[in-house]
Amino acid sequence: MKGKYLITTDNWFLAPDGKQYKAIWGDVEIIEDYFLGVKTNRNSSNWFAKISGNTLHVIIAGCQIHYAIQCNNKPHDDFTEDWSSDYKDILLANKVPGIYIRPSMIYIPD
Repeated sequence: MKGKYLITTDNWFLAPDGKQYKAIWGDVEIIEDYFLGVKTNRNSSNWFAKISGNTLHVIIAGCQIHYAIQCNNKPHDDFTEDWSSDYKDILLANKVPGIYIRPSMIYIPD
């Protein structure tokens, strides 16, 4: 796996900008399991993905990668539309199901 990918993760992660994200985009390189100086075993992730931008990179454990979509062009990373039909949220907020605007969940390392 080499090239630019949009990677979605199983859990939220904190990025250097202090925000939480659920996905990351950049150049992907699969790296060895002992790059931190610790040899992993069968009870832990045994491979990692390095996702790089121009100057920063993020390391994600292979077991946290949910989807990997080859994506050569930078994805939309500004505010975006989303929708909700969660009955509990609608009832508590006294709202109807619909579309709303939210920040992007994609981290793009610089």
